[in-house]
Amino acid sequence: MRLPVYITSAAALSLAIAGSALAQGGEAPFTVAETGQGYSRLADAVEAVGGNNATIVIAPGTYGDCAVQDAGRITYKAAIAGQSVFDGGICEGKASLVLRGKAASIDGIVFQNQRVPDGNGAGIRIERGDLYINNALFRNAEQGILSADDPSAEIVITRSTFQRLGRCDRGLSCAHSIYIGDFGSLTVTNSRFEKGNGGHYVKSRSGRISVTGSSFDDTQGRGTNYMIDLPAGATGTITNNIFVQGQDKENYSAFVAVAAEGREHSSAGLNIHSNNAALARGVNRNTWFVADWSGDQLRIANNTLGRGLTRYERR
Repeated sequence: MRLPVYITSAAALSLAIAGSALAQGGEAPFTVAETGQGYSRLADAVEAVGGNNATIVIAPGTYGDCAVQDAGRITYKAAIAGQSVFDGGICEGKASLVLRGKAASIDGIVFQNQRVPDGNGAGIRIERGDLYINNALFRNAEQGILSADDPSAEIVITRSTFQRLGRCDRGLSCAHSIYIGDFGSLTVTNSRFEKGNGGHYVKSRSGRISVTGSSFDDTQGRGTNYMIDLPAGATGTITNNIFVQGQDKENYSAFVAVAAEGREHSSAGLNIHSNNAALARGVNRNTWFVADWSGDQLRIANNTLGRGLTRYERR
């Protein structure tokens, strides 16, 4: 299954004309759309928005910028999807974007090469508020997205790609492609996870989960763990996804793990159905599709499982 990473809409194309001109002039690549004011630093554009609602249009280019959003609702939009790249910039020792306003939306942006001494360098650190991600790419970093806790907020990820992320080394706690704390809900749709460098592909402590229409290609993974880890338990749906487990695993004992670290949330009725799971070509082992520590009644049905896979194990 091949999933689109970037889709350039007519609206984005119209924004690109102004964005390209700014980039070519080497000036003000970050423009607040509502005012037309351009800024040379992303942090200055964010500060100018303050507690308001606004869109910051980012011209094509590669930037070492970072920013902290403390208020407002901001959309960070690439003028041309896939051509605005945040490369390695870190604020507060955390991430390229540190978000704790009312809400943030990410559209068409690339995040890469985020690393910090504690091993948790991320493209995005979401600490509070809603987060909406569309058409984004996270790659070659310690983590793509890392969150704190906000049970009143939601995180929604669509049509995005996560590759060469995660780590478990240096005696530090593992990092993951996505690690979501106790948010109200996590929704992942039509997205791709591949080539992990350690940890889990999706780890979420949210009490509500939805992962649909996505692919988890661990064929080239290195020292990875679960595809989806719900360590505190969760309700919701995992459906119509493709999972392929590779050879190089730190832990190959399950594809999906439920409540492995405790039962903070009920998992009763968690619906895992209509998925396709297999071992990569040349991988010969026995493992389980779902490992469950919750003791709750899950619904696991109509999944297509390849050789060596057993449907379910209670642990």
